[in-house]
Amino acid sequence: MRIATFNINGIKARIEALPRWLLAQTPDVVCLQEIKSVDEGFPRALFEDMGYRVETHGQKGFNGVAILSRLPLEDVTRGLPGDDTDEQSRWIEATVLAPRPVRLCGLYLPNGNPAPGPKYDYKLAWMARMESRLRALLDLEEAFVCAGDYNVIPQAMDAARPEAWVNDALYLPQTREAFRRMLNLGLTDAFRAREQGAGHYSFWDYQANSWERNNGIRIDHLLLSPQAADRLTGAGIDREVRAGEKPSDHVPVWITLAE
Repeated sequence: MRIATFNINGIKARIEALPRWLLAQTPDVVCLQEIKSVDEGFPRALFEDMGYRVETHGQKGFNGVAILSRLPLEDVTRGLPGDDTDEQSRWIEATVLAPRPVRLCGLYLPNGNPAPGPKYDYKLAWMARMESRLRALLDLEEAFVCAGDYNVIPQAMDAARPEAWVNDALYLPQTREAFRRMLNLGLTDAFRAREQGAGHYSFWDYQANSWERNNGIRIDHLLLSPQAADRLTGAGIDREVRAGEKPSDHVPVWITLAE
């Protein structure tokens, strides 16, 4: 089973690029971020005609997450537990009914800039809520995958120029510490488990020929529970998607799990 995450930076802007990638790579399940659309405005029929079931948690103009799945989905929930006042659409969960089911969490973690400030406080509080949710999922002792745009640069090797990010919310010590706390619960960073080298990124700014110079950062991650990590057979980044017409500033990151 191939599971991918892709921050598309607007479903309307990527209405041609996204289907083209889906046809080329045929992932079984995709977590999308920044769909920037309310649920009723998402072009559901386009993807259903391609054989995907569609679940969305949208928001007008910004944020918004979705799951596309060739496999049946059940027990779909929307919103990260822990703050009933949080109106930002950044979390969606569903169980993928494969021969060996997997609980899938699709997420768009807050950026947090400028830091310090209210947006950074929200980011850290959101990460604390996510950690609590991970603890609850781990207690179930079942396979799950948390896939999405984490807006976290975990290590220096995950940035072409780490010195340029030292004051950014994506790389501040508190951000990386919160990410490590999640890993230390017993989760696996799937891409790093399969690829130990530097120079692999999932985001490039549109400015200053960043993609052409490979001046990128790795901020799109798939974290696996021990039960899912035992089934991990591959991981990769579809870097070439960035070269397509009207590309997102992110590219897909994917894993394969044994059935």
